[in-house]
Amino acid sequence: MSREQPPVLETAAELPVAPISRSTPGRLPKPAWLRVRAPGGENYAHLKQVLRDRGLYTVCEEARCPNVGECWGGGTATFMVLGDVCTRGCRFCAVDSGDPGGTVDEQEPANIADAVRAMGIDYVVLTMVNRDDLPDEGAAHVAECIRAIKRRAPEVLVEALVGDFNGRMDLVDVVGDAGPDVLAHNIETVESMQAAVRDRRSGFEQSLSVLAHARRHRLSPYTKSSIMLGLGEREDEVVAAMGALREHAVDFLTLGQYLQPTAKHLPVREFVTPEAFDDYRRQGEQMGFRYVAAGPLVRSSYRAGELFIRTLIQNRARSLPVTRDRA
Repeated sequence: MSREQPPVLETAAELPVAPISRSTPGRLPKPAWLRVRAPGGENYAHLKQVLRDRGLYTVCEEARCPNVGECWGGGTATFMVLGDVCTRGCRFCAVDSGDPGGTVDEQEPANIADAVRAMGIDYVVLTMVNRDDLPDEGAAHVAECIRAIKRRAPEVLVEALVGDFNGRMDLVDVVGDAGPDVLAHNIETVESMQAAVRDRRSGFEQSLSVLAHARRHRLSPYTKSSIMLGLGEREDEVVAAMGALREHAVDFLTLGQYLQPTAKHLPVREFVTPEAFDDYRRQGEQMGFRYVAAGPLVRSSYRAGELFIRTLIQNRARSLPVTRDRA
């Protein structure tokens, strides 16, 4: 379905916020297992300079990820495309919310492809801000970023972490047609807490539909999703959400601790222990996920290029008789 004009944009301030009904404790002290060393070193400084020289954003920095040093050092980086202003107003996210005014950097695909080569990384995650202000919600731009990387560095694996495109499956196909090795979309939280945590234009069933459609794409990309813990969800709700993802044939899953980015965002209601994360990981593996990363510091793109995933993708690519269309 095409749109002649961009949809009317609602700002986060205009959207009603669903209350969280569960009891709210005072600010919780951060446990020892969440303490990480600040990123640094010569390699980290080099990669940061490569990005700055090209005016690029990484979600590693924008979302204040605690694992930026580890992931960059391990050959993985997550680029945030379509700018640094999101049209959604999710209550957990540190990315700025507002109206980008329909602007798109046409040089961004080439700049990202160039940066990937300069950084020497071999696994790239492309995530996007939601762009409800654009007729195609940014799908074609994400697709061109994928193609640019594959043209410039064919050996690099690409994971596309996309929005829900308001449930428009034709736009999911636009991204899928570019041939990402993994097509990811995050459900973020359990079903009962969707309205309180995410923008009202998002939703549990809509997200599951996006993941199911991506899995059925003609190029059969692996699919992936992520759940934050510590927002007040119950254990049985987490397990149910994991089960729903498996029912929709999602391959990879990450589970991590929610950390409140600013005082304006949702508070942390619980710091989930490493032992509890290990239990979720075991349950996920028993459900049939091909790979589960679960831990307090895990994020949706955490160690996305894990050796197991790289090997899985590369082995399948060698066995496929068809050539992916990246023209």
